[in-house]
Amino acid sequence: MNHVGIDVGGTKCHGVLIDNDGVLLSEVRYPTPHADELIDLLEAMFRELGGETTLGIGVPGLISHEGIIHASPNLTGARDVPVGPELRRRTGIAVHVENDATSAAFAEWRVGAAAGTRDAVMVTLGTGIGGGIVMGGELHRGAHGFAGEIGHMVVERSGVKCPCGLHGCWERYASGSALRHLSGGMSGEEVFRLFREGDAAAQSVVNEFAQWIAIGLASLTNICDPEVIVLGGGVIESFHGDVSMIQEYLSQSLYSSAARPHPRLTVATLGERAGAIGAALLVAENL
Repeated sequence: MNHVGIDVGGTKCHGVLIDNDGVLLSEVRYPTPHADELIDLLEAMFRELGGETTLGIGVPGLISHEGIIHASPNLTGARDVPVGPELRRRTGIAVHVENDATSAAFAEWRVGAAAGTRDAVMVTLGTGIGGGIVMGGELHRGAHGFAGEIGHMVVERSGVKCPCGLHGCWERYASGSALRHLSGGMSGEEVFRLFREGDAAAQSVVNEFAQWIAIGLASLTNICDPEVIVLGGGVIESFHGDVSMIQEYLSQSLYSSAARPHPRLTVATLGERAGAIGAALLVAENL
C-alpha cells in the first residue's frame, strides 16, 4: 500500500507519495495559501499524488487529536481550521493531521538518524524552532496533541518579543531569524563562511549562537533524558554536519554533567522531506 504525506510550511506545501517502507515514489510542491484556501489545496495535492488510501498532513502550530489547527503563528489566518474532519468528509479515507515538527521527528526516528533508539528528541532550527519527542519507543503528543512546542520555552523572561505574543522564547535566540539578528542582518550561509575563514566577528556570533542552542537542548535533556538529539532545519545545514561546538556547550550546561551520560547529537538525514514522510508514515501507523 502507498501513502500520501503533505508538509505545510510557512512558504510552501510539500507532498510526497511513499510505500510502506518509506521509499519516496513521487513528490509535488506548491506555495502555501491563506488558511481559507488550505483545505482545497491539500485535497488537490492528494489527488495529484494519486489519491491513494491514506493521507497524512504535518502543520506548524497547535494541532488537536481530531486534526483541527487551533493556532499557527506562521500560517496566515489559521484559527480553528478543521483540516482533518473536512478532508475525511471530502475524501472518505483515513486522514491524520499532526504538528509538522512532530511528523519530522517520527520520520527521523523510524527511518532516519534516530532509527533504532527508544528515547529521542528532534529539534528543527529554521525560521523558528519546532520539535518532536519519542519516549519509551512511542511518539509523545501530550494530553491535547500539543506536545513538542519547544521553540516557545522561555529562556529570557524579559527578552525579545516572539510572534506568539510571549517574550524571551527560545526560538528568538536560537533560530535562523535569531542568527540574522545576532549577525546584524547577514544570512546564515554568509556568517558561517566568514566563520570558517577565521573572521573574528563571525566567530563571536557563531559561538554565542551555539551557546543559545545548547541552553535549550540542556533543558530538553534534563526533562526528557534522550539517548539522541537529532538536529535538523536550514540553520543546522549551515554547520555542514559539524555540531561539535554545540555538543561541547551542551555538556557544559547539563545538570550534574560529570555524573550522567550525555545525549548524542546528530544531524537529520531526511532533509526537507522529513515532515511529509513522517506525516505519511504516521497515518499508516494509525491504521
